[in-house]
Order: sequence, then C-alpha cells, then structure tokens
Amino acid sequence: MKRLLLCSSLALATILPPPLQAQELITAAKAPQQAPARRPDVIFVPTPQEAVDKMLEMAEIKKGDLLYDLGCGDGRIVVTAAKKYGIRAIGVDIDPKRIAESRENVKKNNVGHLVEIRQADIFELDLKDADVVTLYLLPSLNVKLIPQLQKLKPGTRIVSHSFDMEGVEPVEAVEEPATIYKWVAPIKTKREAAGAEPGKEKKAVGR
Repeated sequence: MKRLLLCSSLALATILPPPLQAQELITAAKAPQQAPARRPDVIFVPTPQEAVDKMLEMAEIKKGDLLYDLGCGDGRIVVTAAKKYGIRAIGVDIDPKRIAESRENVKKNNVGHLVEIRQADIFELDLKDADVVTLYLLPSLNVKLIPQLQKLKPGTRIVSHSFDMEGVEPVEAVEEPATIYKWVAPIKTKREAAGAEPGKEKKAVGR
C-alpha cells in the first residue's frame, strides 16, 4: 500500500509544477507583451535654457497658442512655454527614459494642467492643430519632417535650435545666444518657390 501511494505521489509531482513555478507561469501569461519601441534617432543633448528662452521669444507666442516640441528630451521647452507664457504645450519623444524625465519635470513645475507628454514617433504625428513647433534635431531629420511641416496651417511658426532645414529658406536666423532658425507656414522648398513642381526634376537636354 505504501509503495502504491509513493508511486501516485511521484506521478502527480511529474505532471504538476511546484506551486511557485505554477504561479510564475500564470504571471507570465498575464503580463502584457509590449512591442519594442524604435530606437531614438538622436542622442539626447539638452537645449541650454538661454536658447530655450530665445526660441520661444522668436516663436512670437500668443495667448491660446498650442506648442509641439518634437523630441522633447527632459521637457524643458514645454515646461518653460507653460510657465512663462501660460500656453498649452505637447512634448513628444520616442525614448521611454526621456518621457519619464519630462513627466517628472512637468510634475515638479506644477504645469500638468497645460502640458501633455506623449511617447510617439514624431514622423507619424498629425500637427494640424499646432501654432508653434520647436525642434532640436539633426539636419537630416529636419528635412525628413518637411512633408509634415508643409501641412501646417498658415501662420504656424517653426523654430529650430542649431540646425536649419536644407532647401527651405528661414525667415529669421540668429547666432546669439545660440544658432536658431525660424520659418512660418506655409513653407516651401527653394525649388517650389522657384516654380518647379514638387518631386519633379528638370531633365537635362542632350546634344
């Protein structure tokens, strides 16, 4: 009889996982599977506060404006816009670490009623409600954004720290306290401004 009970116990032990292992399996099954985010396009380098102040000054912010900061980093531009000008601002970044820093900055400065931080791909954003767009990206990324920026409503101000937008003439540029460029929508590339159709190159005439 003892031998039979021992065999039965061994059989059950083989079929059933130990309690801790079973709990781990249940927890793993319930855990949400998050898709890996795309890697950030740039290494985070914070905009100096004096440059932030100049960017917002050049943006000619008005009451009721909505500002988007693309690649918001630690959130200093959106926080300053909310505190200094009292406007709504949306900071967008793809890096979870930057998102956490931005949200902490918003909380610390008590501007959560004006500022929203979104984790998203800036190249998939709809910016139609923006009045101001701020950038601190690489030149190639500024150029990549042109199709989106060309959809901005007329009068929207675009301000970029350090880097211009190749092929698009700025309406204003300064060198102090930092290099900053400004455009106003609707923006056109130099080719478009010269009358060439977008996406079409002139063919060379053979001799």
